Amino acid sequence: MSNFSFETTPRVICADGESERLGGLLREFGINRPLVVTDPGIVSAGLLEPMLASLRALGIDVTVFDDVVADPPASCVEAAVATAQASHIDGVIGFGGGSSLDVAKLVALLSRSGESLEAVYGVGLAGGPRWPLIQVPTTAGTGSEVTPIAIVTTPSGEKQGVVSRLLYPNVAVLDATLTLGLPARVTAMTGIDAMVHAIEAYTSRHAKNVLSDTLAVRALRLLSDHIGVAIENGTDLAARRAMLQGSMLAGMAFANAPVGAVHALAYPLGGQFHVPHGLSNALVLLPVLEFNLSEAEPLYRELADAVRAGERTWHRSASGRAFVDAMATIVGELGLERTLGEVGIIEADLPSLATDAMKVQRLLVNNPRDVDYDQALALYREAL
Repeated sequence: MSNFSFETTPRVICADGESERLGGLLREFGINRPLVVTDPGIVSAGLLEPMLASLRALGIDVTVFDDVVADPPASCVEAAVATAQASHIDGVIGFGGGSSLDVAKLVALLSRSGESLEAVYGVGLAGGPRWPLIQVPTTAGTGSEVTPIAIVTTPSGEKQGVVSRLLYPNVAVLDATLTLGLPARVTAMTGIDAMVHAIEAYTSRHAKNVLSDTLAVRALRLLSDHIGVAIENGTDLAARRAMLQGSMLAGMAFANAPVGAVHALAYPLGGQFHVPHGLSNALVLLPVLEFNLSEAEPLYRELADAVRAGERTWHRSASGRAFVDAMATIVGELGLERTLGEVGIIEADLPSLATDAMKVQRLLVNNPRDVDYDQALALYREAL
């Protein structure tokens, strides 16, 4: 292992029901006028109200921005920033899935620093300062509560990332009770997203290190052991807690050892066709694993035990092939679409997807095997 540095969210609280006890945390950080960033589905499901009631009972003046949408466009971020500034907030709570957490990061930054969104696209370009930030995930997928990354969809449909240590929250609060109502489909999509984070962190060509490896393996075991139970019985609190913790560990891993071609090929599916991010990952995962096998076989072999490949495949010993086959079994049991054709994508769409994938070089450079345009096109064709 070469030299490395490792960063993550400085404080994590994992406790059932903790989202209804945030008042003390807000007081600790001097937050009296927080903005809660969330989405309409969270509000309509009633998930937000217990937390809001507990804060208002303490006299905390809460403002809610609940217009976050999946693959949030730049206009969504700008609207949330405007709400924050008009409300004179002094802190931000992200409450929801990855999109809400990503928007919350940017609101905490931009509403205080005054920087424009366009000025901070890229790596390390944000100057700050930002408001105190607390992240409360309601899905087990993105790990956004422990990553310094926020993804935004530009007006042209392209995904742009803001990467800065300023986006790490002060505290991540993992409350598994918030995930009990997740539908099976959402559980499957977010769960496979987290598994891909762990896999790609472990096989990342750049910045792979002993800490990220340890976290990725533990994450993959937690996620693969419990995703089936969480899909079949959404009220199993132990499974939900394991999924939430696995997602967090995978987030810590890929925040330091970044993801590769699966995510690079998945982003255009969301940007052009609004395919949910987790489903996008599931659709291209197996072709990319097959493509990488020649270079990543030793690493895939090390991951075989984490997904109990011996129990999921006919292979009698751990191997890279056993790992890929085990992942095929897991993906096949998710109950999701299996091909690009099933989400409305046709052969004529593939060149545009491959062109956009080539723009995500910040991720492609981490893949165990180089990917050019023709290979990206072939991978999409295999997924069709």
